[in-house]
Amino acid sequence: MSGVTEHVDVSVPIRTAYDQWTQFEEFPHFMEGVQEVRQLTDTKTHWTVEIAGVKREFDAEITEQLPDERVAWRSTGGTQQAGVVTFHRLDEANTRVTLQLEFEPHGVVEQAGDKLGVVDRRAKGDLERFKQFIERRGQETGAWRGSVDRPQP
Repeated sequence: MSGVTEHVDVSVPIRTAYDQWTQFEEFPHFMEGVQEVRQLTDTKTHWTVEIAGVKREFDAEITEQLPDERVAWRSTGGTQQAGVVTFHRLDEANTRVTLQLEFEPHGVVEQAGDKLGVVDRRAKGDLERFKQFIERRGQETGAWRGSVDRPQP
């Protein structure tokens, strides 16, 4: 497995940043290569992505969600990936959003891209575009404030 950690500071309150992140169907607006995310249930999503000309579809499940703190997920078939986004209050009007992503690159193109730091740059770019998206709007497009407890081993 490979991994990447990136963060961005956004000029919105923590609740606004968190609430926007829970709007998965909006991800194509700021995530490169994400063509569509469909929310199937409170904890299940279906993704359509295109990376380096390769189109993939996979399902993911939210494994933990704590309002204004974190959203964790893992893929449930096909593409192997897992991640967590955490939200840290810097002050009343500023929030640090940190993304940690683990993934299994498949095929020569993805393995080469991983070695060249393509995923790191994409994650950094996605967070920068999230910053622009939420700061331009000044408010979230929606919210899901429910909690998902981490499964116990």
